[in-house]
Amino acid sequence: MEQGEAKSLCDRFQERAEAVSSRVRRIHSFEEALDYTLDLCGGKTACRIELSGCEQHLSAPADALCRLKQEKILAAPGLNAELYQKFEKACTQSGFCCLGRGLRDHLGGIDIGFSLADLAIAETGTVVMDCPGEEARLATMICEYHVCLVPRSAIVADAFAAEARLLEYLSRSPNYTAFITGPSRTADIERVLALGVHGPLELHLLLLED
Repeated sequence: MEQGEAKSLCDRFQERAEAVSSRVRRIHSFEEALDYTLDLCGGKTACRIELSGCEQHLSAPADALCRLKQEKILAAPGLNAELYQKFEKACTQSGFCCLGRGLRDHLGGIDIGFSLADLAIAETGTVVMDCPGEEARLATMICEYHVCLVPRSAIVADAFAAEARLLEYLSRSPNYTAFITGPSRTADIERVLALGVHGPLELHLLLLED
């Protein structure tokens, strides 16, 4: 792909992604993506979903259970060993918990899910993730904020240009391929648009110059 063509696809992808409420930032390294994610986590309140009945007067053990989730949790199950080690070390230094597996034990309190896009579609501002394992699916669905690293080389013009890769994913059935366009949104309740009801409240796309 020529440099001018790649820049045009990247510009188009950013324009379409921002049109559906994604937050887009261009970066030049994984370390920059890591700093961005930690700053984002540091600026938010810890996500904690209380169990039903926690507002009532409870015994000491039950009260402790309701308040168990106090720390901020980042989930990054899709990283290779080297990148995850960097991610975990930086999270620990910032006082955050980092998870690479076992997300089912934290369904009520993932603050940020960090993922890597396999493809990105410029026509719609969509990121595509090949998710054969449950952990990657959970990380992008149950978090409050989703941060996705998108290599510029992964951006294609439209779904037709992605056909060969998509067929490759489908050939490994059973499999799960996620198409993510903007943050979670619904208008089911009195036709009023609401973000974050069925998934992440915010989608942050980091376009990596590769």
